[in-house]
Amino acid sequence: MTTSLAIVSAAAALATAFLVAPQDPQPGYRDTPRLPDGWRVHDAERPRPPVVEPGPAGAPVPPPKDAIVLFDGTSLAGWTGRDDKAQWRIADGAMQVNGTGDIQTRDEFGDCQLHVEWCAPSPAKGDSQGRGNSGVFLFGRYEVQVLDSYDNPTYADGQAASLYGQKPPLVNACRKPGEWQTYDIAFRAPRFGADGNVVTPARVTVVHNGLVVQLDEAMIGASTHRAVGKYAPHGDKGPIRLQDHGDPVRFRNLWIRPLDTTRPAPAGK
Repeated sequence: MTTSLAIVSAAAALATAFLVAPQDPQPGYRDTPRLPDGWRVHDAERPRPPVVEPGPAGAPVPPPKDAIVLFDGTSLAGWTGRDDKAQWRIADGAMQVNGTGDIQTRDEFGDCQLHVEWCAPSPAKGDSQGRGNSGVFLFGRYEVQVLDSYDNPTYADGQAASLYGQKPPLVNACRKPGEWQTYDIAFRAPRFGADGNVVTPARVTVVHNGLVVQLDEAMIGASTHRAVGKYAPHGDKGPIRLQDHGDPVRFRNLWIRPLDTTRPAPAGK
């Protein structure tokens, strides 16, 4: 597990080297492979989602009775990272990225409802993918992008609440840097056949600050940078991973509800 985290952190560092130049008026790429919908990965020409102002930020959303609390504001005992220890800073009920690498839950989950609250640094620094960048990875590989997308142009499939490198959000619902934001994510894991091929893809719904921005979207495969994601067979459960992309993004009030998405057949069938 620690080795895989080190590999992922190295990959994130490599991805950073490919970031678009600062002040690019139309950030993105024009030389990447094409996605099934015809747009290039991180396409500079892809229309940006319209901005919709969400309601004001509020107090943390209390977890329901059947939820598993992943982070209660005081301890990272349920998380692991570099050297088998999550080393992010904890202050004022939140954990903060601090350059010690990605962290992920020690427990693993399958189909689930995940609640995440995050806050981009204020004052804002950098632009495009270099501003308030992090990510929430289901199964450690399927990413819902975290980014300060408030008045910050970037490529459409890389802004906040995108399925990174695959699907832009329906709208840009970002609050200002320094304000708390919420993701409510419903995730159905992919199913693989005995031959290792995908029978049904992963499907994701994301509600960002109360607005539906991804609605039962099928993922093409694992999240990647400048490439079309592919599936590789894996188990029916995996960790929740948070990305250290070098920006001091904060997280609080993380909880999860495992979902049983199987449905018994009607009597007599």
